[in-house]
Amino acid sequence: MNSSDHITASSLTPEVLLGAYRAGYFPMGNSETGEIEWHEPFMRAIIPLDAVKTSRSLRQTLKKGHFEFRFDTDFEFTISACSNRADTWITDVIIQSYCDLHKAGFAHSVETWCDGVMVGGLYGVAIGGAFFGESMFSTMSDSSKAAFVALTNKMNERGMALLDSQYINPFTESLGAIEIPRTEYLKRLESALQLPTTFAGE
Repeated sequence: MNSSDHITASSLTPEVLLGAYRAGYFPMGNSETGEIEWHEPFMRAIIPLDAVKTSRSLRQTLKKGHFEFRFDTDFEFTISACSNRADTWITDVIIQSYCDLHKAGFAHSVETWCDGVMVGGLYGVAIGGAFFGESMFSTMSDSSKAAFVALTNKMNERGMALLDSQYINPFTESLGAIEIPRTEYLKRLESALQLPTTFAGE
């Protein structure tokens, strides 16, 4: 797969996206050129579900019980909020394509609510036992980290095995992200995809 300036929301279909994720690729938009660029990092960031880091302050925040967690109640708002920054790879084409993927049942939002208002969250793609985290947003302290905890709890409940965070950065590293070679990632991906589970559902 190569970068292309001819990729539109109509061509970045759910089938194309699912095929890419299953093969280890993911798309990112270029905010300057509008191009969709396909990525397959040599070193892939994942967050082992048995090594998630939760800070003391976050644990204290969660104990207060101010946050409510919801799944898939407003996917479009979540992805749009994630794109609301000065420099973003979440272009209009990406937003429309992932909204279509959400309607197809594979893109999901994990939402943090407080007093009836969504104050943080994240979105990603789930296939079998793999969840591919895409982006987060926060308008209240700890709200995106809280959504991450809700995500990992649900993944453990559903018997999922692989949480992909794509590229490592200081924020994801603080949550427990590590890097593994692409060859190792693809082995873990193949195994996770074969698990008889789904992210959604009871």
